[in-house]
Amino acid sequence: MVCMSSSDKPEVVERDAKDDKNEEKGGFIEKVKDFIHDIGEKIEETIGFGKPTADVTAIHIPKINLERADIVVDVLVTNPNPIPIPLIDINYLIESDGRKLISGLIPDAGTIHAHGSETVKIPITLIYDDIKSTYNDIKPGSIIPYKIKVDLIVDVPVFGRLTIPLEKTGEIPIPYKPDIDLEKIHFERFSFEETIAVLHLKLENKNDFNLGLNGLDYEVWLSDVSIGGAELSQSATIEKNGCTTIELPITFRPKDCGSALWDMIRGRGTGYTMKGNIDVDTPFGAMKLPISKEGGTTCLKKNKGDDEDENDDERIEKERRRH
Repeated sequence: MVCMSSSDKPEVVERDAKDDKNEEKGGFIEKVKDFIHDIGEKIEETIGFGKPTADVTAIHIPKINLERADIVVDVLVTNPNPIPIPLIDINYLIESDGRKLISGLIPDAGTIHAHGSETVKIPITLIYDDIKSTYNDIKPGSIIPYKIKVDLIVDVPVFGRLTIPLEKTGEIPIPYKPDIDLEKIHFERFSFEETIAVLHLKLENKNDFNLGLNGLDYEVWLSDVSIGGAELSQSATIEKNGCTTIELPITFRPKDCGSALWDMIRGRGTGYTMKGNIDVDTPFGAMKLPISKEGGTTCLKKNKGDDEDENDDERIEKERRRH
């Protein structure tokens, strides 16, 4: 007969009971976790929660001139969820060859409707003086590559806060104003009451892209005397780093300018100042570029041959004395 102490029996019984209880507890917790997971998946499938998507659909340059370029980035955001999702922040960065040109943050950027797509417009302004002062090797008239990086930060149920990174590359110009030279002034008709002339204006394009001239406005001074100006529609193509000459008609009244203008006309050459603007089309959009030159020298020509210059001088002198 085997005898067992009173202390042996409880040890065996208690050990078996603890194992059974731990197994039951562990199994229950796992079952709860599986249940919650299954319920979560079914809720997600039933309700239809998903991650939003985004794409850069276009980049516009609505305004560009010698001082700045206004850029608008169109981002199409699609929300597959049954509830609206907020755009918490938009971070953006424009760089060129790895160098930062500008960066910024747009907070509280709006809401994307449920089961919908919306185009979010991101306005960015590049200030050329800031770029040229920071990077000396970026020259006026050049075209530089750029990369736009955008991070959309959204808050989506089930998924939480998400960041959607986007990138887009392209090119942008650093515009430079054209050089001008008033090569000659061709006088068609002389009169104190009305003198008709044609300005032969040379335009030099110092940009690495073509300029499609549409129109211009200008004013001209001869020997510090304004002979007027005009606003004209004029079509011409100025090739990149090239030149073109256009003819501009002008009509003025010499009697309003004083005798100095007649003395200047008889002298056949004179100093001039010209200021204005040209309207051009470019591969990057329309631009209005200033034109100006002070202290230039031009040549005055008559409509008749050189052998008749003396008669013209006599006629001009008679006209001046008569008035």
